[in-house]
Amino acid sequence: MPGIPVILGVGGGIAAYKSAELARALMEQGGEVQTVMTHAAQEFIRPLTFAALTGHKVITEMFSNASSEDVLSSSVEHIRVAQENRLLVVAPATADLLARFAQGLANDFLTTLYLAFQGPVLLCPAMNTAMWEHPATVRNLEILRERGHNILAPDDGRLACGTVGPGRLPEPARIASIAMGILRQRHDFDNETVLVTAGPTREPMDPVRFISNRSSGKMGYALAEAAMSRGARVILISGPVHLSAPEGVELIQVQTAHEMHHAVISRLDEASIIIKSAAVADYYVANVPAQKVKKTPMRLSLDLEPTPDILAEIGRRKGDQLLIGFAAETENLLQEARRKLQSKNCDMIVANLVSQDGVGFESEENEVLLVQRTGETLHLDKAPKRVIAGQVLDQALILRLALHKVEN
Repeated sequence: MPGIPVILGVGGGIAAYKSAELARALMEQGGEVQTVMTHAAQEFIRPLTFAALTGHKVITEMFSNASSEDVLSSSVEHIRVAQENRLLVVAPATADLLARFAQGLANDFLTTLYLAFQGPVLLCPAMNTAMWEHPATVRNLEILRERGHNILAPDDGRLACGTVGPGRLPEPARIASIAMGILRQRHDFDNETVLVTAGPTREPMDPVRFISNRSSGKMGYALAEAAMSRGARVILISGPVHLSAPEGVELIQVQTAHEMHHAVISRLDEASIIIKSAAVADYYVANVPAQKVKKTPMRLSLDLEPTPDILAEIGRRKGDQLLIGFAAETENLLQEARRKLQSKNCDMIVANLVSQDGVGFESEENEVLLVQRTGETLHLDKAPKRVIAGQVLDQALILRLALHKVEN
């Protein structure tokens, strides 16, 4: 069965090596990839790499040399390629490419194709931080956004030039997930307000120490991004994480379990769907000293009090809202998920074994059980958290319909 036809445009930057991984990731998510490379891109990675990965010739030239035996070159095909493909992804989109796209220049195959292409466009900029922040680049991005293009902002980090800041091309799996999400974009959450909690909480021991857990917030942020992409209004209440909130969500940042409890309860009535994916601390230090506790040879005991049970309180308060909780377990997964489903009055529990390698806390992937109030249990195979997020939302809508039929 043929995949969804996608154009992958590769610009000339050091991040071009990641584009080979992106081609594979797009194919793994159902895409059939036609690669188009600029001349500069070929200085960083060879066309043969993409040809071998995708099984298709790579377009590198506006006009082919009839006497050349280079099967990777192409004649003037921009109209045909534009018509046959459903999405244009440019990664990396260099400052030069963004400028040429914004100004409507057509001096190579990729820029000419861009002008002929009428489908959705996803631009993934990657460049030096100073170039990213330059007023010319900022203005070009404004122009491209005004045209309705999707812009995936670069990640922060150490760049090839040695500077630290925004400019890194996001990970290929994330780009592929967003790209295919654009193609499969649904608006089945248009009338929903989804409240998502994410990340850990930190409970102070003294002014410099705290009790916390290994939650990275990646699952909650993936759920927020997936819900927003499907039309929902999203309220994201997040503990301290090293993640950027998806553009368009309302972010409320908290530190402690009590702060999260207050934030959730104060916004609860606005939500039609509540997804409690945060790993909230179960205990807090009752009497936090005003000054740093000094180390001594003596043993130290902490006086711990239970934190508010946010999930249970929502379960008591909810009316026709759909409530989804999370259960991170190290044993007896199904049994504990069913217990939590009943004791917290949830409609669904997303349960996973955090003792497994490569899934759960701090990982890019997850493998979960969906234990539902209808009595059904669904196993979701190991997959990137963004994929799992979409599947959880799919099941939430199915569950709401099933519960509505039961109530009627």
